Amino acid sequence: MAIQRWTDEMLDELASTVGEMRESITEMKESITEMKESITEVRDSVDGLRVTSQALLQVAAQNQQRMNLFEEEIELMKQRHTEEIELMKQRHAESDQRFNVLLEEVRYLILGNPGEQEI
Repeated sequence: MAIQRWTDEMLDELASTVGEMRESITEMKESITEMKESITEVRDSVDGLRVTSQALLQVAAQNQQRMNLFEEEIELMKQRHTEEIELMKQRHAESDQRFNVLLEEVRYLILGNPGEQEI
């Protein structure tokens, strides 16, 4: 086995390589730090979006409840309206009957009783 001696040139090259590796490691550490900060920002953004989406879902649920109440009120109003129309029709029919009875009585009074005129 032969022993190889390090020359100044080899040591300089080794030192240069070690320096470059140190710089690369430092840059990697800085990149990792930046990535950690970016991940933290993304987490904060996700948390903010989660809170916002929950608030929007709550507002949507409240609006849906209001819409359901409005629909129920409209349905009740339709039913009342239908009932009122039926009542008006019934009253109108009763009024028509009373009018016809009165009209018959007036005709009777105007024309008189045909049996009475012959006497």
